[in-house]
Amino acid sequence: MTALSDWSSFYAIVGSAAGTLIGLQFVVMTLVAANPPRYAREGSAAYSTPTIVHFGASLLLSAGAHVPWPNLACLTRFWSALGVAGMVYTLVVARRMRRTLAYRPDLEDWTFHAALPLACYAALAAAMSASSAHVQQALFGVGGATLLLLFVGIHNAWDAVVHHVVVGRRAEAAGREAGDAAAGAGADAQAWKR
Repeated sequence: MTALSDWSSFYAIVGSAAGTLIGLQFVVMTLVAANPPRYAREGSAAYSTPTIVHFGASLLLSAGAHVPWPNLACLTRFWSALGVAGMVYTLVVARRMRRTLAYRPDLEDWTFHAALPLACYAALAAAMSASSAHVQQALFGVGGATLLLLFVGIHNAWDAVVHHVVVGRRAEAAGREAGDAAAGAGADAQAWKR
């Protein structure tokens, strides 16, 4: 398996990035949990949890590339199993996105939360059939899928943070406006009594 040894640095970098980003995502979720938005649980199942799963898949793929497999067939079975599991999970996520009341997904959401992850996991599932005849191409396909899952996770994590900040600011502004309106009504009532 000398072909895979050339990928050692690549998977070390991607795996380290995925592990770090998983930790940062936990920090963000802890901060968001202090002031959870409406439908937080439903939105989390459709948007936040899949981000952790994609980071975890990148980390698992990177770790799997460093396992001393007895042969390439064992590694491709691992890739394929992860790919099939990821495809099933992505279809479940797409179903959750369609049903959520928390947020109406747009084209960007469907692209980054459903289409791209599904393509990555499908590439992994196809790795087993491609690896026997085209080892180098299969390695590039798996490497590309691993890296794309990392970038999808980065995009989705950033998108979630921006969404929470915007929703939080809107709620804060609405609360201030309601407070100002109540204070104004109270002042009007006091002036009328005089």
